[in-house]
Amino acid sequence: MTKKTGNNLAGYIGLALGLVLIVFQFRQIDFAGVVGRISSIGFSSVSILLPFLALHLLETFAWIKVFPPGITAIPFFKLLKIQLITETISMTLPAGMAIGEPLRPYLCSRFIGIPLPAGVASVAVRKLMLGVAQGIYTIIGAIAGFSLLQTISIPMIPAGVLGYIMVGAGVAVFSLFFVFLLLLLNGNAAQSVHRLLMFVPFKRVKKWLLDRESGFLDTDAELKSFDTPFAGRLILVLLIYIIAWFMLAIESYIILRLLGVDISFLQVLSMDTAITMLRAFFFFIPSGLGIQELGYRVFFQALGLYNVQDYGAFVLLRRFKELLWYTFGYAIMFLSGVHLRDAEGVSRGDS
Repeated sequence: MTKKTGNNLAGYIGLALGLVLIVFQFRQIDFAGVVGRISSIGFSSVSILLPFLALHLLETFAWIKVFPPGITAIPFFKLLKIQLITETISMTLPAGMAIGEPLRPYLCSRFIGIPLPAGVASVAVRKLMLGVAQGIYTIIGAIAGFSLLQTISIPMIPAGVLGYIMVGAGVAVFSLFFVFLLLLLNGNAAQSVHRLLMFVPFKRVKKWLLDRESGFLDTDAELKSFDTPFAGRLILVLLIYIIAWFMLAIESYIILRLLGVDISFLQVLSMDTAITMLRAFFFFIPSGLGIQELGYRVFFQALGLYNVQDYGAFVLLRRFKELLWYTFGYAIMFLSGVHLRDAEGVSRGDS
């Protein structure tokens, strides 16, 4: 109960902070002018939805590749449905990540019949591979736009070290998730986590852990099945996830070019890798609400591109795209018979 309350409190604080930042960012925007600016794009605005679709398709394909070797013939579109539902929950609810990620193996069991230990193993490997890929993506963006990051950081950071900060952040994220991935694949990770959690001084928690000890052991057994040939497959998975991360920068570039903003893809890549890392730092704020907008405003100003209508149209188009996709995600969720109480029950360990 305490853990759930703590997650909710952090999530609602993050939501409140995000809303305050949004109001602060939008207080000077002429919405009539921004809507007119967006309307001028016309039918071409449909292309804004494509990178996000590509991202989900790529992530689903990569997820199939990280299931234990004994799990075969995974239906792509059923897994895509699970990807859309869980990502929607993770990105829209306060502390949604704590609900969306545990929901993945549960839905894999419910819709596809994959045993929970195998589902848990795939989700764990998937999450760590995404982290490794984000580290590489950040390093690529930081190195490609290093001089740009150094130049634009001078108004923000007197020493002008944003380029070094971003490279360091990318290396740190890559190293951290890569080490965890190696530890996970040694086949004893789940049991080690179980032993550590048993030190928690709460009887109810210990009883819950003891009741599910066999599940931890089964998960370790699944992780041990990731043999040497599977390690080679991870290189392909890593490449797919890196391409998926690039979809974020491609989406921003498409929007900005449609708005007629004179900006290069290199500039967009540098900007988006920094803002993606910023959003990860403020993970407790749903969808980086307010933080993302603040980050873009700072970069627009540093690049000398800040224009109230262009900035307003850009951030509103990005959020409207998310609104459309997350509405679609919730529609699939409810049509599939999945409800928020199912998600919350899984996050508490009721399944």
